[in-house]
Amino acid sequence: MTDQIWFEDFTPGAALISPRRRITISDIDTYAALTGERHPVHMDEAFAREAGFDGRIAHGLFSLALIEGLKSQLGVFERSVTASLGWTDIKFSAPLYPGEEVYLRLEFVDKRMTSKPGRGLATERGFLLKADGTEVVSGDHLIFLLCRPGDEAAR
Repeated sequence: MTDQIWFEDFTPGAALISPRRRITISDIDTYAALTGERHPVHMDEAFAREAGFDGRIAHGLFSLALIEGLKSQLGVFERSVTASLGWTDIKFSAPLYPGEEVYLRLEFVDKRMTSKPGRGLATERGFLLKADGTEVVSGDHLIFLLCRPGDEAAR
């Protein structure tokens, strides 16, 4: 496992890049089945084309969820992040089509200690990008981030 990024390691201005993932029709169908969100732009090829798309598109919230999935694949927050406190400034910028590859650019924005010793609040900014760099979705994510175990100065 890759080393964890603890509060002390979270340096505003730093960024991580995830591995790529190819989106499939099965991904879209599975998301629709899990959530019950079956709008025809996601499920009906002809309707999606009539609506101005090149075909079926992935759900916007599926694209946002991919940010968390790709972040998890980095393996650097598995023990250090204890909670998500919410997303803000979410922007859906481009449709995501089956067959396209995406990756995550995760930027570290800011951090501060909490009143409870041993943890802080950190803001990360996630960008789900297509292989050509086109932004699909972005947003700011506030997390609880633990201090490095055994770091007495933070306790």
